[in-house]
Amino acid sequence: MMFLAGFAPFQPTPGLALWSLIIFLLFWAVMAKYAFRPMMEGLKKRESDISNALAEAQKAKEEMANLKAENEAILAEAREERATMLREAKETKAAIIAEAKEKAKEEANRMTSTAKMEIENEKKAAMIEVKNDVGNMATEIAEKILRKELKGSPEHQSFVNTLVGEMNMN
Repeated sequence: MMFLAGFAPFQPTPGLALWSLIIFLLFWAVMAKYAFRPMMEGLKKRESDISNALAEAQKAKEEMANLKAENEAILAEAREERATMLREAKETKAAIIAEAKEKAKEEANRMTSTAKMEIENEKKAAMIEVKNDVGNMATEIAEKILRKELKGSPEHQSFVNTLVGEMNMN
């Protein structure tokens, strides 16, 4: 074991330090050329992909906001149009009802006036008929009274003939 007693794995000597430095710099140059550059390009590509994705996400967010605003505008317009249609329908309904009431009122007035005219005409016709009947009855009664009175009197006979003669002249 004596042989190992003087062994030290790391003995800082200037030659070892120089060669270690040279190997390290060569290793660093090879790594820079073949490993670090592709890693940096990959990182730059990843960074640009992430920033592109963020930009697209922002653009999509803005488009969604625009679409939402458009949808709200369309909904507001649809609500306004619906309200206008309902208002117009109510106005039309009211106009139709008013027109129907007016026509019904006019028809009722016309029927009432027609009925009143018919009643008045019937009343006049009945009055004329009653007057005619009364006149006929009065004539018949007068005729019967005159016949009874005029039977046998020559003086009355000549008076009747004079009246009949006057009536024929007129």
